[in-house]
Amino acid sequence: MTLSVRLAHRFQGFALDVAFEAPPGLTVLFGPSGSGKTTVVNAVAGLLRPRAGRVAVGDWLLDDSAARRHLPPHRRRLGYVFQEGRLFPHLSVRQNLLYGRWFAPRRAAGPDMARVVEMLGIGPLLARRPGALSGGERSRVAIGRALLAAPRLILADEPLAALDEARKTEILPYFERLRDEGGVPILYVSHALPEVARLATTVVTLQAGRVTAVGPPGRVLGDAPSLLSARIEAHEGDGLTRLSTPGGAVFAPRLAAPPGTPVRLRVAAGDVILSRDRPRDISALGILQARIAAIDPDDGPDAQVVLAIGPDRVTARIPRRALAGMGLEPGQPVHAILRTVTPA
Repeated sequence: MTLSVRLAHRFQGFALDVAFEAPPGLTVLFGPSGSGKTTVVNAVAGLLRPRAGRVAVGDWLLDDSAARRHLPPHRRRLGYVFQEGRLFPHLSVRQNLLYGRWFAPRRAAGPDMARVVEMLGIGPLLARRPGALSGGERSRVAIGRALLAAPRLILADEPLAALDEARKTEILPYFERLRDEGGVPILYVSHALPEVARLATTVVTLQAGRVTAVGPPGRVLGDAPSLLSARIEAHEGDGLTRLSTPGGAVFAPRLAAPPGTPVRLRVAAGDVILSRDRPRDISALGILQARIAAIDPDDGPDAQVVLAIGPDRVTARIPRRALAGMGLEPGQPVHAILRTVTPA
């Protein structure tokens, strides 16, 4: 189902005027704080009645100011995943999940509870209360509660913002499964580039209440640096620091932190070279094993290739001629040659 959004609203000191269409999959609203991301989600949820606009999920019309139609939130068939999870502390995990199902229409073809529990890996948690769960576990339960409401659309407003890096790494695969197996379109708010690169099928960028771009991540984000997770292994005698990554070793200018420290590295799309075979005797700071996750040929001379390096997504910009000559396709293993990396 396609999500169609056209909204105009004004607050003191801020004006929102956006229009976009999001195809099935996971659509990320991406932009800095104050750009209007949460305002758009609240309008889609019915928590804000826009001055003018139209919101529809497929043929399900939620808002139409011209027709004076505004469905209240409880009639919108939406699942909402908040930052904090917002589980009921006095109910068990099972009871929290069943509360979501209570909102599903009687004849709605919602997901089977056993399948949701298996997909999110929360079977061992069913008898616990939220106070006995970790942040990542609470997030998974909140996702399950939203799914069991048999929604036509899932809204997720920066659901990982309150989690530390370890919990984010834990929960990201479940959002990937939700995107690929849930069968429900997702509107996801984030200003974290790694989340966007990993999860999005469509990106809508916002700036000061306006849409600046809509499209696949590779095309919209362009040369925005990707972030690669790493850990300091050792400080070399030549002034470089050796770091381990999910794809292999990388060298960076000497870092001040001690060995064992986790770091994030910025990798510019134009600083990544791809090779089908592992190259030898080249002057590069890292040669990493990767897999092609997606390719966006774009309309110009270059193509954006999204690489999966462990749990991270790194974008490479290469000439379209090279893309065709190398016969690159999604799913193929490649070697990513990094010319430079810098600490994030």
